[in-house]
Amino acid sequence: MTRAHCLLVALSVVAVGGGACRRPQPGDPLPGLSAAERARFDSGRVVFDSTFTPAIGLGPLFNGNACGECHEEPVSGGTGDEVERHAAAFHPERPGRACDELVAQGGPVFQDSVTPLLRAALGIESEPTPTEATAVASRTSPDILGFGLLDAVPDSAILAHADPDDRNGDGISGRPNRFFDGRLGRFGRKALVPALRDFNDGAFQIEQGVTSPSVPDEGTVAGRPLPAGTDPAADPELSARGLGLTDAFVRLLAAPAQQRQSGEARRGRELFATVGCTGCHVPALRTGDNPIASLRHKEVAAYTDLLLHDMGPGLADICFGLATPSEFRTEPLMGLRLVTRFLHDGRATTPEQAIELHGGEGAKASNLFQALPAADKAALVAFLKTL
Repeated sequence: MTRAHCLLVALSVVAVGGGACRRPQPGDPLPGLSAAERARFDSGRVVFDSTFTPAIGLGPLFNGNACGECHEEPVSGGTGDEVERHAAAFHPERPGRACDELVAQGGPVFQDSVTPLLRAALGIESEPTPTEATAVASRTSPDILGFGLLDAVPDSAILAHADPDDRNGDGISGRPNRFFDGRLGRFGRKALVPALRDFNDGAFQIEQGVTSPSVPDEGTVAGRPLPAGTDPAADPELSARGLGLTDAFVRLLAAPAQQRQSGEARRGRELFATVGCTGCHVPALRTGDNPIASLRHKEVAAYTDLLLHDMGPGLADICFGLATPSEFRTEPLMGLRLVTRFLHDGRATTPEQAIELHGGEGAKASNLFQALPAADKAALVAFLKTL
């Protein structure tokens, strides 16, 4: 299996302006789809929610048996309660390639479940983490609502916010991550995956052990070949048509519309900017040219810059691509009201706690938030709960 195939993983991820009188609800398609686009969306939802079994391709290593198992709350495409295990080895003394994603050892995602045939052959309950790992990370399942809009944002719009040398002196120095072929990354908690199709196709093999024409190799068990007879389904286990329909469903999912804001929430929106949160959580990005009219030239209230920021040692875990252990992509805040656990590993149970845990480039905004009077804190959180 190639490094590229191993790393096409949903690491993984928003409101859109204009277009329809009815405000999109979670799980709705984008407004204004053609009849053919809507048909592909509906068919793709069926594939997304389909359950795989070992007989038709599940495993032998997997984290879930359906896309909808990990992206289910409150609708298909939403969040999930699963927590994955990722690992990598960081060697800052090595010039050029400080991060080893442990591809040769089965990484960077180490699956938590195995099929009965693999359990019988190796006596394991999950894929072992290699001793070469310098860090092991926990990852929650993000919602993927509005991801098609994020995919449609031009690279130039993302790079326009980059300031790797902090030339403006504001203490925020967002920088891009790049995939191994040089493409600009934007998906995943470390912003490594460059395109939504990569993100979607890779998730079938990495999360469910389901091969496809895009990712045809079953992979290994911590670097060792699969024992004979443990993978009875013929490859590819998912057709190109199934891949395309799943991609259409995810691509055409609407971002949750922002809720109407009270006076308190409107004041909280102003405070969100005043304390400096918008330095990373950029309120809006704009999509560019796109063959799908519903994705073309739309303003996306995503509250992210899709760039890496150093969040300090308290949140640090694994490296990924160009991202160091303490660097993370700015999390999109669209659909935040649907989330019950916060930050990349779910350690925060409230938005307030998540803000307080921001370090590094987020420390100044976090400190200013914590210094606010109680009423102002409540107003800022009330704003977040409208997203």
